[in-house]
Amino acid sequence: MSDIAHRYLLLSAQFLTRVEATPANRWDAASPCEGWTARDVVAHVINGHRGILAVVDGRPPAAADGVGISSMADAPRVEPGADLAIAFKRCRDDMYAMLSDPDRAATRLPGGPLGPVPVEQAADILGSLELLVHTWDLARAVGGDETLDPALVARTHQALLPHYEGLRATGAFHPSVPAPHDADPQTAFLSFVGRAAGADGLGQ
Repeated sequence: MSDIAHRYLLLSAQFLTRVEATPANRWDAASPCEGWTARDVVAHVINGHRGILAVVDGRPPAAADGVGISSMADAPRVEPGADLAIAFKRCRDDMYAMLSDPDRAATRLPGGPLGPVPVEQAADILGSLELLVHTWDLARAVGGDETLDPALVARTHQALLPHYEGLRATGAFHPSVPAPHDADPQTAFLSFVGRAAGADGLGQ
C-alpha cells in the first residue's frame, strides 16, 4: 500500500464514521457550507470522488445509489431514502483501488490549482483538504464529533500553503482568518481555509 493510499484510507474512514453516525432527523440540518445541508455535504464529496475517477478512466461519471451527478463545485440531488453511507463506501472503494494501482494513480490531471499533476498528488493534497474540511462540516451540522486527526491536519495544512492563491481563485474556501498564536493544528487549519470553530455560512 502506498503512503498516499494509506492516508486516503484513514481520512475516508473518518469521514465515513461521521456519515454513519448522522441521525436520520439531522440530514436536513444546515452546514457551514453556505446553502448546503448535511446531506448536500456528503453528496458533494461523493460527486467529487466520481468526477476524479471519471477523468482517470476516461468516461463520464454516472449516478448510483440514489445520488445524482453535478458539476464538481455543486451538490448533486439525492433521492429520498438513499443510503449515503453505502454510496460513499462504493466510491471510497473505487478511489482506493485507483490509488493502489501505480499506472492509474500516475494519470496526469489536465489542470487545476496544482497544475497538471498526477492524480495521486491531487488526491493527497486537494483530496485530503476536501475530506478533512467536509468531515468537520458534517460533524458541525449534525452535532457530531468535530475532532480531526491532528497529524493529518498539520500535514495537509503545510502541503496547501504553496497553493493558497490558486485555491482561493477556485472558490474552494473563503479568505484565511487569523488564528491564535497558540492555536492547535485543527484551529490553525480551519482558520487557514476560512472556517473557524464558531463560524457559519462559509464557502464550499
